[in-house]
Amino acid sequence: MTTLKILDGGMSRELLRLGAELKQPEWSALALINSPDIVRQVHEEFIAAGADVITTNSYALVPFHIGEERFASEGPQLIRLSGELARQAADKAGRPVTVAGGLPPIFGSYEPENFDPSRVQDYLSVLVENLDAYADVWLGETLSLIAEGEAVRVAVKGTGKPFWISFTLADDEAQVKGGEPKLRSGETVVDAALWAAGSGAQALMFNCAKPEVMEAAVRTASAIFKEKGVSIEIGVYANAFEADADESAANEGLHETRKDLTDDAYSRFACNWADAGASFIGGCCGIGAAHIHTLAGVLRGR
Repeated sequence: MTTLKILDGGMSRELLRLGAELKQPEWSALALINSPDIVRQVHEEFIAAGADVITTNSYALVPFHIGEERFASEGPQLIRLSGELARQAADKAGRPVTVAGGLPPIFGSYEPENFDPSRVQDYLSVLVENLDAYADVWLGETLSLIAEGEAVRVAVKGTGKPFWISFTLADDEAQVKGGEPKLRSGETVVDAALWAAGSGAQALMFNCAKPEVMEAAVRTASAIFKEKGVSIEIGVYANAFEADADESAANEGLHETRKDLTDDAYSRFACNWADAGASFIGGCCGIGAAHIHTLAGVLRGR
């Protein structure tokens, strides 16, 4: 029997709420440079809200956000700092908290067409090497195509640590209305689940898409894993982006968030995901500590 685990929520807006400066293109990496104590505080607030898993603030520590030159000169130090801050928060929690070493899409969020298999390991290897001392598990997240998941698998295989893969889903109107669940690359969730079934991943997750498209992906993956007889956990952490968020690039500004995704509304989605087979549940962009506190209480009280 799987045990429900609560993930943390989105880092960036919590950094803003607590007074950190965020601007593009550096985005959340800027907080590591200018206000690392606030990064630690965000981790601590998610833990206090009920998170069993926190993810390192390493999402923007790629050339796409900080540039090639800074990645080469400052990247390793900043990556280590992101690991140290998460580890410090987890170690003072007074209960078991897992630190996930966050491995982002190297060539940009929602931009599968930019994936470069000949260069991806050059960058992933720097993240893995410098997070390894702090991470309990690896989390390749917001990946738009299966090849990105495979790149993460290759990058972490020498560490001996488990890895989770989280794909971001297409969430246009057709998907919201019940179309076959797909990744942002256009590849199907069926194919992603089939890949996961043979990858050695401990968990397949779906993140950074609208809550409305997540349940179908969970049910699809669950059916594939049952058919294949594999034991892989399924996770969900949706975003709160407004409908037009997909129309701008990931480093062009701050997306507006939905006013209708209150703590209670998001928790209702979370209950549906749990019923569909998800055992890791949290939040992505725009889902804060208050959301996590509410959904943790609701899910654990069922």
